[in-house]
Amino acid sequence: RPEIEVLSAADVPRRRYWSDTDKIRIVEESFLGHRQVAATAPRHGVSRSLLTIWRRQYRDGELGDETPPSFIPLAVSPMAPAAVLATAHETPRDTPDVQLEIVLRNGRRLLLR
Repeated sequence: RPEIEVLSAADVPRRRYWSDTDKIRIVEESFLGHRQVAATAPRHGVSRSLLTIWRRQYRDGELGDETPPSFIPLAVSPMAPAAVLATAHETPRDTPDVQLEIVLRNGRRLLLR
């Protein structure tokens, strides 16, 4: 007759919670050399697959400040005051050349034309 082992919830270690700050610190450590995922993951008690997911999230800008995104007021005018002074003596153009650049927290830039 086989022996049966009964496991209870108290026997299983609790799932750990990692803040984005901790994840970023561990991920940046894993980028410091060749094959560092295999060495860094066990040192911090995480699996290599989880560290690989965190590295992808880091590259995609998904890890970062834990504050939720917010909106800021934006007013768009036909021409900026400096542009009005510069173009006051020029002939008007048919289509204005407008470009808006937005720099995100992770360093990526969005160019809108």
